[in-house]
Amino acid sequence: MDNIRAAEIKDMGSILNIYTQAMSSRFETADSLAIDSEDKISWFSNHLQEEYPIFVYEIKNKIIGWISISPYRLDRKALRYTVEINYYIDYGFRRKGIGSKLVEYVISKCKELNYKTILAVIFDKNEAGIKLLIKYGFVEWGHMPDIANFEGVECGHVYYGLRI
Repeated sequence: MDNIRAAEIKDMGSILNIYTQAMSSRFETADSLAIDSEDKISWFSNHLQEEYPIFVYEIKNKIIGWISISPYRLDRKALRYTVEINYYIDYGFRRKGIGSKLVEYVISKCKELNYKTILAVIFDKNEAGIKLLIKYGFVEWGHMPDIANFEGVECGHVYYGLRI
């Protein structure tokens, strides 16, 4: 049975494995060095489940994807109704609608949490990720060309936004 639920600390191993897959593929995350599990636990702990939750997608008790809601410039009070989302899917389960279900779910949760704007910052070479955002009404709001360098291959960062 498929299930989307709030992440728990016991899920960190699966979350980290999926993120590590994204690191190895290039153009999905700017992290290129091995992630220390202690750093990720700190990241997880900083996500207050009430305001900035992480959700996991499970099939038969196996986590195959996750999405997080993060503050956008937390210390800037005027931006308190704006959040950033990040999502990652296990390679073995891509192109099966999991990303769509996660994005749709988190848009609904953002409405419940009274957020007004959702941002996603994505590499311009991540065509699948961009198509997913556009599918749900996200619009390109900004582009920083060629600011990332993956072993000699440059690419840009694109800001996609959705008013809800």
